[in-house]
Amino acid sequence: MDIENVPQDNISTYGNNKKAIYARDKSGKMRIVGSTGWTAEEIATMQAVELLEKNAKEAYCAVKRGEKSPLYYYMYAMRMDLQVLSETTGFFKWRIKLDFNPKIFEKISNKRLSIYADALGKTPEELKKLEERDYDCNNI
Repeated sequence: MDIENVPQDNISTYGNNKKAIYARDKSGKMRIVGSTGWTAEEIATMQAVELLEKNAKEAYCAVKRGEKSPLYYYMYAMRMDLQVLSETTGFFKWRIKLDFNPKIFEKISNKRLSIYADALGKTPEELKKLEERDYDCNNI
């Protein structure tokens, strides 16, 4: 991409910041140029955020119904999925899925709980209980 073609659409998802983009100057050398983003990127980002919020709401309601442990909700609330949580904690995905079971999660070791808490930016005590949200779980 040439420097003069670097998008400058001032998208909201950048929060008045710029992103570094490599672009070619007139002499053909690659340079770092600040970009305020482009509309297509903003649309894709907003769609991804909406999906993450939908997943978090559905997970919250599953925990409220007793189907899943609070770990399941916090994974989505912190904008992670099973793959990311697995990579962050070092736990196998099958092991994490077991910990989504409320009865198994109740018996989780303090060490394992601490690893999850660190990965999710929570304390172990926060991770054990579901935060109060005003989600309407009747329609899910």
